[in-house]
Amino acid sequence: MAPCGQCVEPEGKVKMTYVDGFIVAVSNDKKGEYAKFSEIAGAAFKKHGALRLVECCGEDVPDGEVTSFPMAVKKQENETVWFSWIEWPSKKVRDEAMPKVMAEESVKAMEDDIPFDGKRMIFGGFDKIVDM
Repeated sequence: MAPCGQCVEPEGKVKMTYVDGFIVAVSNDKKGEYAKFSEIAGAAFKKHGALRLVECCGEDVPDGEVTSFPMAVKKQENETVWFSWIEWPSKKVRDEAMPKVMAEESVKAMEDDIPFDGKRMIFGGFDKIVDM
């Protein structure tokens, strides 16, 4: 297995990439607002070096007995779990981009109207190890 920060692709090439992952609970009546929010934020991320942003709306996300996505974000009855990630060329590019993204006027304009409860968001940064 490749060490963290070094992904070996099927052709044997080493590719350094970094992924930010997010899980949120979005109110079912704010699905369109959340998609618009993601498009605006995604454009800012890509402007500053992100390779891609993917948003996935939960379709088959079961409740768990000990742990689960719904439990992690304290999903309420009228909400759906969303799973998202941003792929970056490297952690360095991501670290340099984040302040620039947050300074974008389009992103700052949404600060007071985020269509989910940010206190319940789960997020983290990850080195990509396998990409097939």
